[in-house]
Amino acid sequence: MSTPPEPPQQPQPPSDAPAQPSAYPYPNPQSPAPGGPLGFPPAAPAAQTGPQNVYAQPTLVGVPAQPGPGQPQPGNPYVQPGPYPVVGPPPARGGGGAGRAVLWAAVGALVASAAWAAGVFLIGAGDDADLRGYTAPANLCNATDYSSFKDEYPDTDGAPTRNRLEDDALDEGLCSISLKKTTSTYADAYLYVQLDLHKKTDPGPEFTATWKNYGDSHTGYDVETVTGIGDEAYLVSDDTTSGSSSGSLYATLAVRDGWVTYTMSYSAYYSSYDDDTDPPTLDEVSDMLKTDTRTSLADLRD
Repeated sequence: MSTPPEPPQQPQPPSDAPAQPSAYPYPNPQSPAPGGPLGFPPAAPAAQTGPQNVYAQPTLVGVPAQPGPGQPQPGNPYVQPGPYPVVGPPPARGGGGAGRAVLWAAVGALVASAAWAAGVFLIGAGDDADLRGYTAPANLCNATDYSSFKDEYPDTDGAPTRNRLEDDALDEGLCSISLKKTTSTYADAYLYVQLDLHKKTDPGPEFTATWKNYGDSHTGYDVETVTGIGDEAYLVSDDTTSGSSSGSLYATLAVRDGWVTYTMSYSAYYSSYDDDTDPPTLDEVSDMLKTDTRTSLADLRD
């Protein structure tokens, strides 16, 4: 029996000739990616049953995919700027929930304290501290008179937040109090108090620069010079509640008496859903701050 002739061989392209493109010019979505899981070596390539697709894009192992349009970019977390430091400069315009106030009060206190401490250690010791007979109590909340606010907010905060620092350079007391009306379910406003006894440096120049000139560089804030309290005092305020049932009201009274600084701050954030339908006005809050600051400073000198 004769052997049938072999079929003629098809001519092969040279080994260095480019592969012919597929009729479908995009990667096959069902084809497995050439790389293995992140952190592992690539899987062995599957046997090719046809010409390679030169238009397919390789998957790079260990390189994260780039975000598409409208997705958050790397390194850009959604962090809201800190809005309510009550012992430093007032917050930027715009409100947040009332629940943020205590958190940002603590952050503001920490930043302010660090700034004062930095000044103390960098400048060094000066003349004898002019403390005017003030002492830093172990519990500033117990030593703070806020009876004017109790007329407006009769509910007592059973667990105010407080802290104390005692050092050769600085004695400091902090207190944060929630203010609440009897008809309200949650706190309606917040009161924050800070006392600093600067025992190594005079805080006067920085205190004046911080408070007296604040309105010059921050649109929307009013600065009032207050007489009759300490060596110098400033009331800084921002009220966005006028003519509406929502907005925020911020006011802080900052006082310097010798090398002692004292701030009492009020903050409230209103919406049409709040239980408090008759909040105090800015003028009323300002009078409360002045009255209670005078009383508290006198008590701290006894």
